[in-house]
Amino acid sequence: MIAVLSLALILVASTADAAELHGRVVSITDGDTIVVLDDRHRQHKVRLSGIDAPERHQPWGARSRQALGRLVHRKSVTVDWYKRDRWGRIVGSVWRGGKDVGLTMVRSGMAWWFRRYADEQSPADRASYAAAEDEARTARRGLWQDPRPLPPWVWRRR
Repeated sequence: MIAVLSLALILVASTADAAELHGRVVSITDGDTIVVLDDRHRQHKVRLSGIDAPERHQPWGARSRQALGRLVHRKSVTVDWYKRDRWGRIVGSVWRGGKDVGLTMVRSGMAWWFRRYADEQSPADRASYAAAEDEARTARRGLWQDPRPLPPWVWRRR
């Protein structure tokens, strides 16, 4: 009985931090960050989990931002989020039409799978994101057209 109660408390605690945001995308900051307007007309800055896109002034930065814009700008999305980052942005998976927008960005070669935070993804998501990046690299899609594209985490350190 104690084991069952403990398991129930763990499950409640693990879902208590998860939330869902519904709204319309009103702005694209870059290839991995958007602004969502909810039904109360509040804006929320959202960082797509699982990906890292080229920075604005980095090669492929503008194209990555444009690709994300084509996917979600002025469209309704659902954000399944679980934390805020050090800048106060919501971090979560963005969904449009039943599709994971972050995964689409990786598959199209417009973002990297952000392995640094892989432990925050489910095993299934880790496998999907890894396969999507491998597929984009092999097909030389997007930023993978460059012989040695510079990941944004390296770009930021410079």
